[in-house]
Amino acid sequence: METHYLDNSATTAVCKAAADKALYMMTDNYGNPSSLHKMGIRAEEEVEKAREIIAGTLSVDSREIIFTSGGTEANNTAVFGAAQALRRRGDRVIVSAVEHPSVHESAKRLSELGFDVHYAPVDKDGAVDIEALKALLNNKTILVSVMAVNNETGTIQPIERVSKLVHKLSPEALFHCDAVQAYCKTPLKPQKYGVDLMTVSAHKIHGAKGAGALYIRSGARISPLLYGGEQQKKLRPGTESSPLIAAFGAAAAEADIQADSGYIRELSSYALGLLRQTDGISINSPEDALPYIINISAEGIRSETMLHHLESAGVYISSSSACAKGKRSYVLEAMGLSDSRIDSSLRISFSKYNTKEDIDALTAGLRTGIATLQRR
Repeated sequence: METHYLDNSATTAVCKAAADKALYMMTDNYGNPSSLHKMGIRAEEEVEKAREIIAGTLSVDSREIIFTSGGTEANNTAVFGAAQALRRRGDRVIVSAVEHPSVHESAKRLSELGFDVHYAPVDKDGAVDIEALKALLNNKTILVSVMAVNNETGTIQPIERVSKLVHKLSPEALFHCDAVQAYCKTPLKPQKYGVDLMTVSAHKIHGAKGAGALYIRSGARISPLLYGGEQQKKLRPGTESSPLIAAFGAAAAEADIQADSGYIRELSSYALGLLRQTDGISINSPEDALPYIINISAEGIRSETMLHHLESAGVYISSSSACAKGKRSYVLEAMGLSDSRIDSSLRISFSKYNTKEDIDALTAGLRTGIATLQRR
């Protein structure tokens, strides 16, 4: 059976350049990048090359990039690191109501630790409510976290507007942006946007799982989560995973935002056309969402039921964030969707390797599912 993989917001296929680089680092250039001998220096050179590539994609200095094990660790480092470092200045932390679980749950833990945590509401499209956020900001605010693109709906957040508001009303606060779903899909310039901390990840851009990065603006102070070594300015100590980091750099070097996004827009437009012609399908993503993600509902059919039906036809999508493990979407709840839409929600997500044939298989599977599963 042919495979039609449309779950790229969960993870992507590793590109050949990244796989080749990882293999090279594991079997040839395998020295510890902290070792002072020749093999260590060769490995360190590859790590620093990757750091420069990642920094280049964000138009920042390579010294402002630290590598992590992925987006979750980078988000945790940003949220806990900023909160702990700035606690003497205040205790208010604000995150949007639709953040990824790695930010959402970190904020919940900060609340348990005594921080004054607030969740900024969003509008019907899932974009943060600027006026509501404005009302939450005060001189005790030390951290605000708003993602660039929502991982379930593709909603693009007004990052520049949020940043200006944060720095005007809470000048002591750090502004963090989880850009995992936006990275290498739309131009990102944290310095231009006024972002102090920005998270990116490898396995969403055809790199290997287990590598991510956090941009930390020069002068921004955060506390480390880990202790034990001199690596990466002691902000993320421990032996760097040079194979995964080098592969991350290789994947980022291959990304062509303009060409890839143009192709994805065509795919997304084709998919939306077919989905809108399919009786029983509702589109949950806003009109101006990032085209890489489409959230839909087939009301009357639970998400898991439809997922298994599609899987039997070789089509792979997801019900929400992969990290949610099938739990009900608090993102769609925050957008005010009905229970029936939420319980039947599905996420379709594209990569440059997808084709119109994948979309044809998806819509055919949805139509047969709607025709047969509703009767059960």
